[in-house]
Amino acid sequence: MSGLIPQRFIDDLLDRVDLAELIGSRITLKKAGGNYKARCPFHDEKTPSFNVRPDKGFYHCFGCGAHGDAISFVREFDHLGFTEAVEELARRAGLEVPYDQAARQEMQQARTLTDALDFAGSFYRSALSQPGAALARDYLRHRGLDAATIEQYQVGYAPGDGTALFQAADESLQKPLIETGTVSDRYGRPRDLFRNRIMFPIRNTRGRTVAFGGRTLGDDKAKYINSPESDVFHKSREIYGLFEAQRALRRLDRLLVVEGYMDVIALSQHGIHEAVATLGTATNQDSLQALLRHVRHVVFCFDGDNAGFRAADRAMENALELMADGLHLQFLMLPEGEDPDTLVRKEGADAFRKRIEGAAPLSRFLFDRQSEGLDLNLPEHRGELRARTEPLLNRMPRSTLRDAMWHEMLRLCGRRDWQQGGRREWQKGKDFRRFRGPERISEEPAEVRLSRDSSLSLAVIEAPELAEEVLEAARRDRSLRQAGALASWVREARLNRHGEVIEALAFDSRARARFFHLFDGIEHVPERENILASARELLTPNQEEVRRQKIAALIKRKAAGQFTEEDHQELKRLSRGDGG
Repeated sequence: MSGLIPQRFIDDLLDRVDLAELIGSRITLKKAGGNYKARCPFHDEKTPSFNVRPDKGFYHCFGCGAHGDAISFVREFDHLGFTEAVEELARRAGLEVPYDQAARQEMQQARTLTDALDFAGSFYRSALSQPGAALARDYLRHRGLDAATIEQYQVGYAPGDGTALFQAADESLQKPLIETGTVSDRYGRPRDLFRNRIMFPIRNTRGRTVAFGGRTLGDDKAKYINSPESDVFHKSREIYGLFEAQRALRRLDRLLVVEGYMDVIALSQHGIHEAVATLGTATNQDSLQALLRHVRHVVFCFDGDNAGFRAADRAMENALELMADGLHLQFLMLPEGEDPDTLVRKEGADAFRKRIEGAAPLSRFLFDRQSEGLDLNLPEHRGELRARTEPLLNRMPRSTLRDAMWHEMLRLCGRRDWQQGGRREWQKGKDFRRFRGPERISEEPAEVRLSRDSSLSLAVIEAPELAEEVLEAARRDRSLRQAGALASWVREARLNRHGEVIEALAFDSRARARFFHLFDGIEHVPERENILASARELLTPNQEEVRRQKIAALIKRKAAGQFTEEDHQELKRLSRGDGG
Protein backbone atom coordinates (compact mmCIF):
# COMPACT_ATOMS: atom_id res chain seq x y z
CA MET A 1 0.00 0.00 0.00
CA SER A 2 2.95 2.33 0.56
CA GLY A 3 3.45 2.66 -3.19
CA LEU A 4 -0.02 4.25 -3.43
CA ILE A 5 1.06 7.27 -1.36
CA PRO A 6 2.94 9.85 -3.49
CA GLN A 7 6.57 10.21 -2.48
CA ARG A 8 6.29 14.00 -2.58
CA PHE A 9 3.62 13.81 0.12
CA ILE A 10 5.84 11.62 2.30
CA ASP A 11 8.77 14.03 1.87
CA ASP A 12 6.56 17.02 2.74
CA LEU A 13 5.17 15.18 5.76
CA LEU A 14 8.65 14.41 7.11
CA ASP A 15 9.64 18.06 6.65
CA ARG A 16 6.65 19.15 8.73
CA VAL A 17 7.20 16.70 11.60
CA ASP A 18 9.25 17.92 14.58
CA LEU A 19 11.15 14.71 15.29
CA ALA A 20 12.15 15.75 18.82
CA GLU A 21 8.55 16.66 19.67
CA LEU A 22 7.25 13.39 18.21
CA ILE A 23 9.72 11.15 20.05
CA GLY A 24 9.54 13.30 23.19
CA SER A 25 5.80 12.67 23.36
CA ARG A 26 6.55 8.98 23.90
CA ILE A 27 9.85 8.84 25.82
CA THR A 28 11.86 11.28 27.98
CA LEU A 29 14.48 13.20 25.99
CA LYS A 30 17.37 15.22 27.41
CA LYS A 31 18.97 18.12 25.51
CA ALA A 32 22.57 17.52 24.45
CA GLY A 33 23.79 20.52 22.48
CA GLY A 34 21.70 20.74 19.33
CA ASN A 35 20.59 17.14 19.71
CA TYR A 36 18.73 14.99 22.25
CA LYS A 37 19.62 11.82 24.13
CA ALA A 38 17.55 9.16 25.88
CA ARG A 39 17.56 5.57 27.00
CA CYS A 40 16.65 3.54 23.94
CA PRO A 41 12.99 2.49 23.80
CA PHE A 42 13.87 -0.52 21.66
CA HIS A 43 16.21 -2.38 24.01
CA ASP A 44 17.04 -2.48 27.71
CA GLU A 45 19.93 -0.24 28.73
CA LYS A 46 21.11 1.69 31.78
CA THR A 47 22.97 4.54 30.07
CA PRO A 48 21.51 6.70 27.26
CA SER A 49 22.73 5.66 23.83
CA PHE A 50 19.66 6.76 21.84
CA ASN A 51 20.35 10.00 19.92
CA VAL A 52 17.83 12.22 18.13
CA ARG A 53 19.02 14.64 15.42
CA PRO A 54 16.06 16.96 14.60
CA ASP A 55 18.16 18.98 12.14
CA LYS A 56 18.96 15.85 10.15
CA GLY A 57 15.56 14.22 10.67
CA PHE A 58 16.77 10.90 12.05
CA TYR A 59 17.44 9.00 15.28
CA HIS A 60 20.15 6.45 15.99
CA CYS A 61 20.90 4.10 18.88
CA PHE A 62 24.57 3.26 19.35
CA GLY A 63 23.60 0.33 21.54
CA CYS A 64 21.26 -1.74 19.37
CA GLY A 65 21.61 -0.02 15.99
CA ALA A 66 17.99 1.19 15.74
CA HIS A 67 17.92 3.94 13.13
CA GLY A 68 15.38 5.80 11.04
CA ASP A 69 13.12 8.79 10.51
CA ALA A 70 9.74 9.77 11.98
CA ILE A 71 7.87 7.10 10.02
CA SER A 72 10.32 4.41 11.16
CA PHE A 73 9.96 5.48 14.79
CA VAL A 74 6.17 5.37 14.76
CA ARG A 75 6.19 2.00 13.01
CA GLU A 76 8.57 0.46 15.55
CA PHE A 77 7.24 2.14 18.69
CA ASP A 78 3.52 1.78 17.95
CA HIS A 79 3.83 -1.46 15.95
CA LEU A 80 2.12 -0.01 12.90
CA GLY A 81 2.41 -0.74 9.20
CA PHE A 82 3.83 1.84 6.83
CA THR A 83 0.44 3.15 5.77
CA GLU A 84 -0.85 3.38 9.33
CA ALA A 85 2.33 5.20 10.43
CA VAL A 86 1.94 7.76 7.62
CA GLU A 87 -1.71 8.26 8.56
CA GLU A 88 -0.78 8.81 12.23
CA LEU A 89 1.82 11.44 11.33
CA ALA A 90 -0.55 13.08 8.85
CA ARG A 91 -3.21 13.30 11.56
CA ARG A 92 -0.71 15.00 13.90
CA ALA A 93 0.21 17.45 11.14
CA GLY A 94 -3.40 18.15 10.16
CA LEU A 95 -2.98 16.66 6.69
CA GLU A 96 -5.00 14.14 4.69
CA VAL A 97 -3.19 11.30 2.95
CA PRO A 98 -3.86 11.63 -0.82
CA TYR A 99 -4.84 8.06 -1.71
CA ASP A 100 -6.26 7.36 -5.14
CA GLN A 101 -9.86 6.16 -5.33
CA ALA A 102 -9.02 2.45 -5.84
CA ALA A 103 -6.73 2.47 -2.81
CA ARG A 104 -9.42 4.15 -0.70
CA GLN A 105 -11.94 1.48 -1.62
CA GLU A 106 -9.49 -1.33 -0.88
CA MET A 107 -8.62 0.13 2.51
CA GLN A 108 -12.26 0.72 3.37
CA GLN A 109 -13.10 -2.89 2.51
CA ALA A 110 -10.26 -4.17 4.72
CA ARG A 111 -11.36 -1.94 7.59
CA THR A 112 -14.95 -3.17 7.27
CA LEU A 113 -13.77 -6.80 7.54
CA THR A 114 -11.51 -6.14 10.52
CA ASP A 115 -14.30 -4.14 12.21
CA ALA A 116 -16.53 -7.20 11.88
CA LEU A 117 -13.79 -9.49 13.24
CA ASP A 118 -13.09 -7.13 16.14
CA PHE A 119 -16.82 -7.27 16.94
CA ALA A 120 -16.70 -11.08 16.87
CA GLY A 121 -13.74 -11.03 19.26
CA SER A 122 -15.64 -8.78 21.69
CA PHE A 123 -18.67 -11.06 21.43
CA TYR A 124 -16.62 -14.17 22.25
CA ARG A 125 -14.91 -12.45 25.21
CA SER A 126 -18.26 -11.36 26.58
CA ALA A 127 -19.69 -14.86 26.12
CA LEU A 128 -16.92 -16.32 28.27
CA SER A 129 -18.36 -14.58 31.34
CA GLN A 130 -21.93 -15.75 30.70
CA PRO A 131 -23.57 -18.58 32.73
CA GLY A 132 -23.52 -20.91 29.75
CA ALA A 133 -19.69 -20.78 29.57
CA ALA A 134 -18.98 -22.52 32.88
CA LEU A 135 -17.35 -25.47 31.09
CA ALA A 136 -15.09 -23.11 29.14
CA ARG A 137 -14.02 -21.28 32.29
CA ASP A 138 -13.32 -24.59 34.04
CA TYR A 139 -11.20 -25.71 31.09
CA LEU A 140 -9.09 -22.54 31.17
CA ARG A 141 -8.72 -22.79 34.95
CA HIS A 142 -7.62 -26.42 34.58
CA ARG A 143 -4.99 -25.31 32.01
CA GLY A 144 -3.64 -22.87 34.58
CA LEU A 145 -4.53 -19.59 32.89
CA ASP A 146 -5.11 -16.57 35.10
CA ALA A 147 -7.42 -13.65 34.35
CA ALA A 148 -4.59 -11.32 33.27
CA THR A 149 -3.31 -13.78 30.66
CA ILE A 150 -6.82 -14.46 29.37
CA GLU A 151 -7.28 -10.71 28.96
CA GLN A 152 -3.85 -10.23 27.36
CA TYR A 153 -4.61 -12.78 24.63
CA GLN A 154 -8.33 -11.90 24.54
CA VAL A 155 -9.38 -15.53 24.90
CA GLY A 156 -13.13 -16.05 24.52
CA TYR A 157 -15.87 -18.61 24.07
CA ALA A 158 -18.14 -19.40 21.12
CA PRO A 159 -21.58 -20.54 22.38
CA GLY A 160 -22.97 -23.85 21.17
CA ASP A 161 -25.95 -22.10 19.58
CA GLY A 162 -25.24 -22.14 15.85
CA THR A 163 -26.39 -18.57 15.16
CA ALA A 164 -25.48 -16.68 18.35
CA LEU A 165 -22.79 -14.50 16.76
CA PHE A 166 -24.74 -13.75 13.59
CA GLN A 167 -27.84 -12.71 15.51
CA ALA A 168 -25.83 -10.48 17.86
CA ALA A 169 -24.21 -8.55 14.98
CA ASP A 170 -25.66 -5.41 13.43
CA GLU A 171 -26.96 -5.78 9.90
CA SER A 172 -23.96 -3.80 8.62
CA LEU A 173 -21.58 -6.41 10.09
CA GLN A 174 -23.41 -9.58 9.08
CA LYS A 175 -22.22 -9.59 5.46
CA PRO A 176 -18.56 -8.91 6.42
CA LEU A 177 -18.76 -11.78 8.94
CA ILE A 178 -19.86 -14.04 6.10
CA GLU A 179 -17.09 -12.71 3.85
CA THR A 180 -14.44 -13.60 6.45
CA GLY A 181 -15.92 -17.08 6.95
CA THR A 182 -16.67 -16.44 10.62
CA VAL A 183 -20.28 -17.07 9.68
CA SER A 184 -21.08 -19.53 6.90
CA ASP A 185 -24.00 -19.36 4.46
CA ARG A 186 -22.95 -22.52 2.70
CA TYR A 187 -26.36 -24.15 3.08
CA GLY A 188 -28.44 -21.11 2.28
CA ARG A 189 -28.83 -19.90 5.84
CA PRO A 190 -26.29 -18.26 8.16
CA ARG A 191 -24.55 -20.50 10.69
CA ASP A 192 -21.64 -19.64 12.99
CA LEU A 193 -18.42 -21.41 12.05
CA PHE A 194 -17.26 -21.71 15.67
CA ARG A 195 -19.61 -23.44 18.12
CA ASN A 196 -18.88 -24.60 21.68
CA ARG A 197 -15.20 -23.74 21.38
CA ILE A 198 -12.53 -21.82 23.27
CA MET A 199 -11.68 -18.91 20.98
CA PHE A 200 -8.19 -17.53 20.26
CA PRO A 201 -8.17 -14.28 18.24
CA ILE A 202 -5.38 -14.09 15.67
CA ARG A 203 -4.19 -10.49 15.55
CA ASN A 204 -1.87 -8.83 13.09
CA THR A 205 1.10 -6.69 14.16
CA ARG A 206 -1.22 -3.68 14.47
CA GLY A 207 -3.46 -5.49 16.94
CA ARG A 208 -6.43 -5.88 14.59
CA THR A 209 -8.20 -9.23 14.62
CA VAL A 210 -7.85 -10.96 11.23
CA ALA A 211 -8.99 -14.50 12.09
CA PHE A 212 -9.72 -16.96 14.90
CA GLY A 213 -8.63 -20.34 16.11
CA GLY A 214 -11.08 -22.45 18.08
CA ARG A 215 -10.51 -25.41 20.41
CA THR A 216 -13.47 -27.75 20.84
CA LEU A 217 -15.01 -28.44 24.24
CA GLY A 218 -16.97 -31.37 22.85
CA ASP A 219 -16.26 -34.48 20.82
CA ASP A 220 -15.83 -32.82 17.42
CA LYS A 221 -13.54 -34.63 15.01
CA ALA A 222 -11.42 -31.50 14.58
CA LYS A 223 -9.86 -30.58 17.92
CA TYR A 224 -8.79 -27.19 16.52
CA ILE A 225 -10.15 -25.27 13.55
CA ASN A 226 -9.06 -21.93 12.08
CA SER A 227 -10.86 -19.27 10.11
CA PRO A 228 -10.65 -19.74 6.33
CA GLU A 229 -8.41 -17.37 4.39
CA SER A 230 -9.95 -14.05 3.41
CA ASP A 231 -8.95 -10.65 2.06
CA VAL A 232 -7.47 -9.82 5.48
CA PHE A 233 -6.17 -13.26 6.52
CA HIS A 234 -3.44 -15.28 4.81
CA LYS A 235 -2.39 -17.96 7.24
CA SER A 236 1.16 -18.31 5.94
CA ARG A 237 1.82 -14.60 6.62
CA GLU A 238 0.38 -14.31 10.12
CA ILE A 239 2.15 -15.29 13.33
CA TYR A 240 0.01 -16.03 16.39
CA GLY A 241 1.23 -14.20 19.48
CA LEU A 242 3.57 -11.82 17.64
CA PHE A 243 1.52 -8.74 18.52
CA GLU A 244 1.45 -9.73 22.20
CA ALA A 245 5.19 -10.49 22.16
CA GLN A 246 5.96 -7.06 20.71
CA ARG A 247 3.86 -5.34 23.35
CA ALA A 248 5.44 -7.32 26.18
CA LEU A 249 9.08 -6.96 25.09
CA ARG A 250 9.10 -3.72 23.08
CA ARG A 251 12.19 -4.98 21.19
CA LEU A 252 12.34 -8.55 19.95
CA ASP A 253 15.76 -10.15 19.61
CA ARG A 254 14.56 -13.74 19.31
CA LEU A 255 11.36 -15.67 18.64
CA LEU A 256 10.54 -19.10 20.04
CA VAL A 257 8.25 -20.90 17.58
CA VAL A 258 5.96 -23.48 19.21
CA GLU A 259 3.14 -25.56 17.78
CA GLY A 260 -0.05 -24.46 19.53
CA TYR A 261 -2.01 -21.50 20.86
CA MET A 262 -2.00 -22.84 24.41
CA ASP A 263 1.77 -23.35 24.27
CA VAL A 264 2.21 -19.66 23.41
CA ILE A 265 -0.11 -18.51 26.16
CA ALA A 266 1.28 -20.83 28.85
CA LEU A 267 4.87 -19.77 28.15
CA SER A 268 3.87 -16.11 28.23
CA GLN A 269 2.17 -16.55 31.59
CA HIS A 270 5.47 -17.97 32.91
CA GLY A 271 7.39 -14.93 31.67
CA ILE A 272 8.64 -16.34 28.35
CA HIS A 273 7.08 -13.69 26.16
CA GLU A 274 8.94 -14.38 22.90
CA ALA A 275 6.84 -17.50 22.15
CA VAL A 276 4.76 -17.46 18.94
CA ALA A 277 3.11 -20.04 16.68
CA THR A 278 2.87 -20.30 12.91
CA LEU A 279 -0.52 -21.21 11.45
CA GLY A 280 -1.06 -24.46 9.59
CA THR A 281 0.54 -27.88 9.84
CA ALA A 282 4.06 -26.97 8.69
CA THR A 283 6.47 -24.08 8.90
CA ASN A 284 6.74 -23.21 5.22
CA GLN A 285 8.92 -20.58 3.56
CA ASP A 286 6.21 -17.90 3.73
CA SER A 287 5.93 -18.45 7.49
CA LEU A 288 9.70 -18.33 7.85
CA GLN A 289 9.93 -15.11 5.88
CA ALA A 290 7.21 -13.62 8.08
CA LEU A 291 9.28 -14.54 11.15
CA LEU A 292 12.53 -13.25 9.68
CA ARG A 293 11.00 -9.88 8.92
CA HIS A 294 10.96 -9.27 12.67
CA VAL A 295 14.03 -11.07 14.05
CA ARG A 296 17.28 -12.67 12.91
CA HIS A 297 17.23 -15.38 15.56
CA VAL A 298 14.53 -18.08 15.59
CA VAL A 299 14.31 -21.12 17.87
CA PHE A 300 11.93 -23.86 16.71
CA CYS A 301 10.45 -25.88 19.56
CA PHE A 302 8.83 -29.23 18.78
CA ASP A 303 7.49 -32.19 20.74
CA GLY A 304 10.01 -35.01 20.95
CA ASP A 305 7.83 -37.65 19.25
CA ASN A 306 8.02 -38.84 15.64
CA ALA A 307 5.54 -36.22 14.48
CA GLY A 308 7.61 -33.50 16.17
CA PHE A 309 10.81 -34.63 14.47
CA ARG A 310 9.06 -34.76 11.09
CA ALA A 311 7.81 -31.20 11.64
CA ALA A 312 11.33 -30.11 12.62
CA ASP A 313 12.74 -31.72 9.46
CA ARG A 314 10.23 -29.83 7.32
CA ALA A 315 11.05 -26.55 9.04
CA MET A 316 14.78 -27.17 8.55
CA GLU A 317 14.43 -28.05 4.87
CA ASN A 318 12.23 -25.03 4.20
CA ALA A 319 14.74 -22.80 5.98
CA LEU A 320 17.78 -23.86 3.95
CA GLU A 321 17.01 -21.74 0.88
CA LEU A 322 16.54 -18.67 3.09
CA MET A 323 19.68 -19.06 5.18
CA ALA A 324 22.12 -16.19 4.92
CA ASP A 325 25.00 -15.00 7.05
CA GLY A 326 23.64 -13.29 10.15
CA LEU A 327 20.58 -15.54 10.51
CA HIS A 328 20.57 -17.86 13.51
CA LEU A 329 18.19 -20.84 13.61
CA GLN A 330 18.05 -23.40 16.41
CA PHE A 331 15.99 -26.50 17.15
CA LEU A 332 14.71 -27.46 20.59
CA MET A 333 13.27 -30.97 20.80
CA LEU A 334 11.34 -31.61 24.01
CA PRO A 335 11.22 -34.92 25.90
CA GLU A 336 8.79 -37.38 24.35
CA GLY A 337 5.29 -36.98 25.73
CA GLU A 338 5.82 -33.34 26.70
CA ASP A 339 4.83 -30.08 25.07
CA PRO A 340 5.78 -26.51 26.11
CA ASP A 341 2.52 -26.05 28.02
CA THR A 342 2.92 -29.14 30.21
CA LEU A 343 6.70 -28.86 30.57
CA VAL A 344 6.88 -25.21 31.66
CA ARG A 345 4.21 -25.88 34.29
CA LYS A 346 6.07 -28.97 35.47
CA GLU A 347 9.65 -27.65 35.67
CA GLY A 348 9.22 -23.85 35.75
CA ALA A 349 10.37 -20.96 33.58
CA ASP A 350 14.08 -21.01 34.56
CA ALA A 351 14.51 -24.65 33.60
CA PHE A 352 12.67 -24.09 30.34
CA ARG A 353 14.86 -21.08 29.52
CA LYS A 354 17.92 -23.28 29.99
CA ARG A 355 16.47 -25.64 27.41
CA ILE A 356 16.05 -22.72 24.99
CA GLU A 357 19.64 -21.58 25.52
CA GLY A 358 20.85 -25.13 24.83
CA ALA A 359 18.90 -25.58 21.59
CA ALA A 360 20.86 -27.15 18.74
CA PRO A 361 22.03 -24.83 15.93
CA LEU A 362 20.72 -25.65 12.46
CA SER A 363 24.10 -27.08 11.38
CA ARG A 364 24.29 -29.54 14.28
CA PHE A 365 20.63 -30.52 13.93
CA LEU A 366 21.07 -31.21 10.21
CA PHE A 367 24.13 -33.42 10.62
CA ASP A 368 22.69 -35.22 13.64
CA ARG A 369 19.48 -36.03 11.76
CA GLN A 370 21.21 -37.11 8.54
CA SER A 371 23.72 -39.34 10.36
CA GLU A 372 21.09 -41.21 12.37
CA GLY A 373 21.57 -44.97 12.01
CA LEU A 374 25.01 -44.59 10.41
CA ASP A 375 28.40 -45.79 11.64
CA LEU A 376 30.85 -43.23 10.30
CA ASN A 377 33.76 -45.61 10.84
CA LEU A 378 32.48 -47.48 7.79
CA PRO A 379 33.29 -46.06 4.34
CA GLU A 380 29.87 -47.13 3.03
CA HIS A 381 28.10 -45.17 5.75
CA ARG A 382 30.25 -42.10 5.17
CA GLY A 383 29.21 -42.26 1.54
CA GLU A 384 25.58 -42.54 2.61
CA LEU A 385 25.92 -39.46 4.83
CA ARG A 386 27.28 -37.45 1.93
CA ALA A 387 24.48 -38.68 -0.35
CA ARG A 388 21.92 -37.52 2.23
CA THR A 389 23.56 -34.22 3.11
CA GLU A 390 24.94 -32.81 -0.13
CA PRO A 391 21.52 -32.16 -1.76
CA LEU A 392 20.45 -30.22 1.34
CA LEU A 393 23.56 -28.03 1.36
CA ASN A 394 23.18 -27.36 -2.36
CA ARG A 395 19.84 -25.70 -1.60
CA MET A 396 21.51 -23.05 0.55
CA PRO A 397 22.53 -19.69 -0.93
CA ARG A 398 26.23 -18.90 -1.09
CA SER A 399 27.35 -17.82 2.37
CA THR A 400 30.01 -18.38 5.01
CA LEU A 401 27.58 -20.68 6.81
CA ARG A 402 27.17 -22.86 3.74
CA ASP A 403 30.95 -23.05 3.26
CA ALA A 404 31.43 -24.04 6.90
CA MET A 405 28.74 -26.72 6.69
CA TRP A 406 30.27 -28.02 3.48
CA HIS A 407 33.65 -28.37 5.21
CA GLU A 408 31.95 -30.15 8.10
CA MET A 409 30.34 -32.62 5.70
CA LEU A 410 33.72 -33.31 4.10
CA ARG A 411 35.27 -33.79 7.52
CA LEU A 412 32.61 -36.26 8.57
CA CYS A 413 32.59 -38.10 5.24
CA GLY A 414 36.35 -38.05 4.63
CA ARG A 415 37.59 -39.91 7.71
CA ARG A 416 40.63 -42.02 6.98
CA ASP A 417 41.13 -43.47 10.44
CA TRP A 418 40.65 -46.97 9.06
CA GLN A 419 43.74 -46.33 6.93
CA GLN A 420 45.87 -44.32 9.35
CA GLY A 421 44.88 -45.61 12.77
CA GLY A 422 44.15 -49.22 11.87
CA ARG A 423 47.15 -51.53 11.83
CA ARG A 424 47.79 -55.19 11.34
CA GLU A 425 49.76 -57.08 13.97
CA TRP A 426 50.99 -60.58 14.31
CA GLN A 427 49.07 -62.22 17.11
CA LYS A 428 51.53 -63.87 19.47
CA GLY A 429 51.83 -67.60 18.81
CA LYS A 430 49.61 -67.46 15.70
CA ASP A 431 50.49 -67.51 11.97
CA PHE A 432 47.68 -65.29 10.76
CA ARG A 433 47.09 -61.56 10.86
CA ARG A 434 44.54 -59.83 13.04
CA PHE A 435 43.13 -56.37 12.20
CA ARG A 436 42.94 -53.95 15.10
CA GLY A 437 40.44 -51.15 14.51
CA PRO A 438 41.09 -47.45 15.06
CA GLU A 439 41.63 -46.36 18.64
CA ARG A 440 40.32 -42.87 18.11
CA ILE A 441 38.57 -40.77 15.48
CA SER A 442 40.63 -37.91 14.09
CA GLU A 443 38.63 -34.75 13.56
CA GLU A 444 41.30 -32.72 11.75
CA PRO A 445 40.35 -31.90 8.17
CA ALA A 446 42.86 -32.79 5.48
CA GLU A 447 44.97 -29.90 4.25
CA VAL A 448 43.96 -28.70 0.80
CA ARG A 449 46.77 -27.89 -1.62
CA LEU A 450 45.98 -26.40 -5.02
CA SER A 451 48.19 -25.87 -8.02
CA ARG A 452 49.31 -22.33 -8.78
CA ASP A 453 47.11 -22.40 -11.90
CA SER A 454 44.00 -23.46 -9.93
CA SER A 455 44.71 -20.97 -7.14
CA LEU A 456 44.89 -18.02 -9.53
CA SER A 457 41.83 -19.22 -11.47
CA LEU A 458 39.82 -19.25 -8.24
CA ALA A 459 41.16 -15.80 -7.40
CA VAL A 460 39.96 -14.39 -10.73
CA ILE A 461 36.45 -15.72 -10.05
CA GLU A 462 36.39 -14.35 -6.50
CA ALA A 463 38.00 -10.99 -7.37
CA PRO A 464 37.72 -10.16 -11.10
CA GLU A 465 39.74 -6.99 -10.53
CA LEU A 466 42.82 -9.26 -10.34
CA ALA A 467 42.37 -10.35 -13.98
CA GLU A 468 45.00 -7.95 -15.37
CA GLU A 469 47.64 -9.04 -12.84
CA VAL A 470 46.87 -12.73 -13.40
CA LEU A 471 47.04 -12.25 -17.17
CA GLU A 472 50.45 -10.59 -16.81
CA ALA A 473 51.63 -13.45 -14.60
CA ALA A 474 50.40 -15.96 -17.20
CA ARG A 475 52.43 -14.19 -19.89
CA ARG A 476 55.55 -14.71 -17.78
CA ASP A 477 54.76 -18.27 -16.72
CA ARG A 478 53.44 -20.72 -19.30
CA SER A 479 52.24 -23.11 -16.58
CA LEU A 480 49.39 -20.70 -15.81
CA ARG A 481 47.43 -21.50 -18.97
CA GLN A 482 44.03 -21.96 -17.32
CA ALA A 483 44.31 -18.86 -15.15
CA GLY A 484 45.51 -16.81 -18.11
CA ALA A 485 42.62 -17.94 -20.32
CA LEU A 486 40.07 -17.22 -17.60
CA ALA A 487 41.58 -13.81 -16.82
CA SER A 488 41.60 -12.91 -20.52
CA TRP A 489 37.90 -13.84 -20.83
CA VAL A 490 36.96 -11.88 -17.68
CA ARG A 491 38.78 -8.80 -18.98
CA GLU A 492 37.25 -9.03 -22.47
CA ALA A 493 33.76 -9.56 -21.04
CA ARG A 494 34.28 -6.56 -18.71
CA LEU A 495 33.18 -8.48 -15.64
CA ASN A 496 33.87 -6.49 -12.48
CA ARG A 497 32.19 -8.40 -9.65
CA HIS A 498 32.12 -11.98 -8.39
CA GLY A 499 28.39 -12.25 -9.05
CA GLU A 500 28.81 -11.12 -12.65
CA VAL A 501 31.42 -13.82 -13.27
CA ILE A 502 29.20 -16.54 -11.78
CA GLU A 503 26.20 -15.35 -13.80
CA ALA A 504 28.21 -15.26 -17.01
CA LEU A 505 29.59 -18.76 -16.43
CA ALA A 506 26.05 -19.99 -15.81
CA PHE A 507 24.30 -18.38 -18.78
CA ASP A 508 27.02 -17.91 -21.43
CA SER A 509 27.05 -21.30 -23.19
CA ARG A 510 30.45 -20.70 -24.83
CA ALA A 511 32.09 -19.69 -21.57
CA ARG A 512 30.47 -22.61 -19.78
CA ALA A 513 31.76 -25.07 -22.36
CA ARG A 514 35.23 -23.48 -22.33
CA PHE A 515 35.72 -23.49 -18.56
CA PHE A 516 33.46 -26.41 -17.54
CA HIS A 517 36.36 -28.64 -16.46
CA LEU A 518 38.40 -25.85 -14.94
CA PHE A 519 38.34 -27.22 -11.40
CA ASP A 520 38.06 -30.95 -12.01
CA GLY A 521 39.92 -32.81 -9.31
CA ILE A 522 39.56 -30.17 -6.60
CA GLU A 523 38.04 -31.82 -3.51
CA HIS A 524 36.62 -28.57 -2.13
CA VAL A 525 37.13 -24.85 -2.53
CA PRO A 526 39.02 -22.91 0.20
CA GLU A 527 37.44 -19.88 1.85
CA ARG A 528 37.60 -16.60 -0.05
CA GLU A 529 40.15 -15.03 2.30
CA ASN A 530 42.53 -17.96 1.81
CA ILE A 531 42.09 -17.88 -1.97
CA LEU A 532 42.97 -14.19 -2.16
CA ALA A 533 45.89 -14.49 0.26
CA SER A 534 47.39 -17.31 -1.85
CA ALA A 535 46.87 -15.31 -5.01
CA ARG A 536 48.60 -12.27 -3.56
CA GLU A 537 51.62 -14.38 -2.65
CA LEU A 538 51.73 -15.82 -6.17
CA LEU A 539 51.33 -12.45 -7.86
CA THR A 540 53.98 -10.69 -5.76
CA PRO A 541 56.64 -13.39 -5.28
CA ASN A 542 60.34 -13.10 -4.57
CA GLN A 543 61.57 -12.51 -8.13
CA GLU A 544 65.04 -13.99 -7.55
CA GLU A 545 63.54 -17.19 -6.18
CA VAL A 546 61.24 -17.41 -9.18
CA ARG A 547 64.19 -16.94 -11.55
CA ARG A 548 66.14 -19.75 -9.88
CA GLN A 549 63.11 -22.07 -9.99
CA LYS A 550 62.61 -21.43 -13.71
CA ILE A 551 66.28 -22.04 -14.47
CA ALA A 552 66.14 -25.33 -12.55
CA ALA A 553 63.02 -26.40 -14.45
CA LEU A 554 64.61 -25.61 -17.83
CA ILE A 555 67.80 -27.53 -16.96
CA LYS A 556 65.64 -30.48 -15.98
CA ARG A 557 63.84 -30.33 -19.35
CA LYS A 558 67.23 -30.23 -21.13
CA ALA A 559 68.45 -33.30 -19.26
CA ALA A 560 65.28 -35.13 -20.25
CA GLY A 561 65.82 -34.35 -23.92
CA GLN A 562 62.77 -32.07 -24.10
CA PHE A 563 64.69 -28.83 -24.66
CA THR A 564 63.40 -26.56 -27.44
CA GLU A 565 64.85 -23.48 -29.09
CA GLU A 566 62.33 -21.39 -27.19
CA ASP A 567 63.51 -22.97 -23.93
CA HIS A 568 67.14 -22.22 -24.96
CA GLN A 569 66.39 -18.50 -25.44
CA GLU A 570 64.46 -18.39 -22.14
CA LEU A 571 67.41 -19.98 -20.30
CA LYS A 572 69.84 -17.46 -21.76
CA ARG A 573 67.58 -14.57 -20.74
CA LEU A 574 67.17 -15.87 -17.18
CA SER A 575 70.88 -16.59 -16.84
CA ARG A 576 71.62 -12.95 -17.67
CA GLY A 577 69.32 -11.96 -14.76
CA ASP A 578 66.64 -10.36 -16.95
CA GLY A 579 63.87 -11.16 -14.49
CA GLY A 580 61.28 -13.83 -13.79
